[in-house]
Amino acid sequence: MNSENWQERTELLLGKDKLLLLNKAKVLLVGLGGVGAYSAEMLARAGVGELHIIDGDNIHPSNCNRQLLALGSTNGLSKAVLMEQRLMDINAAIKVKAQHLYINKENIPQILEGNYDYIVDAIDTLSPKIALISNALKRNIPIISSMGSGGKTNPSLVRIADFEETYNDKLARMLRKRMHKRGIYGGFKVVFSPEQVNPSALKFVEDEENKKTTLGTISYMPTLFGTLMAAEVIRSLCQITDYQYNKSV
Repeated sequence: MNSENWQERTELLLGKDKLLLLNKAKVLLVGLGGVGAYSAEMLARAGVGELHIIDGDNIHPSNCNRQLLALGSTNGLSKAVLMEQRLMDINAAIKVKAQHLYINKENIPQILEGNYDYIVDAIDTLSPKIALISNALKRNIPIISSMGSGGKTNPSLVRIADFEETYNDKLARMLRKRMHKRGIYGGFKVVFSPEQVNPSALKFVEDEENKKTTLGTISYMPTLFGTLMAAEVIRSLCQITDYQYNKSV
């Protein structure tokens, strides 16, 4: 790849000044599963200059129906390491810090000392998700969080909203209850879908850490969640406002 030309189409759309804002941006992304890996890739392809990516999990065969990094050849390998390699292959000049690590309330404060311009929360378990969001808000770091994409199939219903505007989302409901106890009532963006979950897509599990149930998923829904999260980050970093089109043309 010609490193001098690969961002030509992005610059044509955004302009040189906005592309420079992306090149100078530093983003933290936590969770590299079905949602987070696609979000990381979209950020890198848009030209974000520095990414700190964190995930403590390895690829499992069950990931193959929806996760970017899941291939027959990557089974059992670290998601963080695989994502770092992929991002460097997209843009050799990108600065990537990859950590094979499960975040928790003890290590999050140290992680957030990294002077980030934005945080992408693609965590699917409640306790670390709460800790990351609440710590980000305390430090006034912009954050966007993924709600639940499982058990849903309608892509037209997926949207970006303030956290307090979510509904028909079990993860958001559980998160809201705990956030309210901390005095947090919205004030950060999320991607969610109000589509009702298909009850037959739910099963109870006993062999997964931090999970009592699991939901069926389809390939495109986590992808869409991750892409929309990246879009919100990119538009915010570039200070993009919607163009007004002349409908008579």
